[in-house]
Amino acid sequence: MVQQKNLVDEVSGWLRIYDDGSVDRTWTGPAQFKFMSDPVPSHEKFIDGIAVRDTIISREGHDLRVRLYLPEKASESKKKLPIILHFQGGGFCISEPDWFMYYQIYVRVALSTQAIVVSPFLRRAPEHRLPTAIDDAFDTLLWLQSVARSGSREPWLEEHGDFNRLFLIGDSSGGNVVHEVASRAGSVDLSPVRVAGAIPVHPGFVRSERSRSELEMPQSPFLTLDMLDKFLELALPVGATKDHPITCPMGEAAPALEGLKLPAVLLCVAEMDLVRDTEMEYYEAMKKANKDVELYVSHGMSHSFYLNKVAVDTDPNVSAKTDAFITKIKEFIQEH
Repeated sequence: MVQQKNLVDEVSGWLRIYDDGSVDRTWTGPAQFKFMSDPVPSHEKFIDGIAVRDTIISREGHDLRVRLYLPEKASESKKKLPIILHFQGGGFCISEPDWFMYYQIYVRVALSTQAIVVSPFLRRAPEHRLPTAIDDAFDTLLWLQSVARSGSREPWLEEHGDFNRLFLIGDSSGGNVVHEVASRAGSVDLSPVRVAGAIPVHPGFVRSERSRSELEMPQSPFLTLDMLDKFLELALPVGATKDHPITCPMGEAAPALEGLKLPAVLLCVAEMDLVRDTEMEYYEAMKKANKDVELYVSHGMSHSFYLNKVAVDTDPNVSAKTDAFITKIKEFIQEH
């Protein structure tokens, strides 16, 4: 006799948790969007100018899968390529680097910037609460250092990667990961790796008290108040609030920004994002702490708009804003 599982919690469309502890992340929202969460297999042969492969790194008792993107033109050149270390979003609870929505945008980023993109499959909550995702992300950075020192092998990086120009990038909760990894990186010797810049994109910086933008901005398919609350409730350490340093790095509970050694930061904000106001609080706090921080605003856009392939393909304005966003990333990397 098969025992019936009972649903104990869910985030509509994205996530269901059962009383036996199992988690189901099968997309149950509108069918026309399902393709964006479908995994794209790796392909080491160049397709549309890009090759993609997955590798496994072993870190303290667990294996971590990492996806790499190599642009074809750059692979034929003797010039070393910048390395972009990317962290996926999804409220620390959903999404993977091989999802189509990430594949389609990071193919474009790799081709535009002529950089190698490295994207680890960060472990997710609620099975692995924070700071697990931060630990996985920083472990990936330490693995890159090991490759640079010839302690680990990764031919694409060894042959083509410029370890002196490594950039951190992440969207939504991945933007939180960017800040945390940049903070840790500033307190250790990573040589010969140099973190040249950090790009938090629409980061999930919040606080316990609702901001004005949370109350007034329209909710989008990529971020609703319910998603925001539920994901963080499942991801933060038990008993923690949104004032936790990972979700509120500009708050009183977080290490003082003045004391952190951070690289140049490009903070990307969407004008219509629910968490725009708290992202701006972070920006103002970084400026007050005399950090090298640049603000880039996508006017009229909502949270993670560029991941929505349907909108990018059908709405000329979203398409243009996505082009401009990728161009800004390219310019920041060229400048640093």
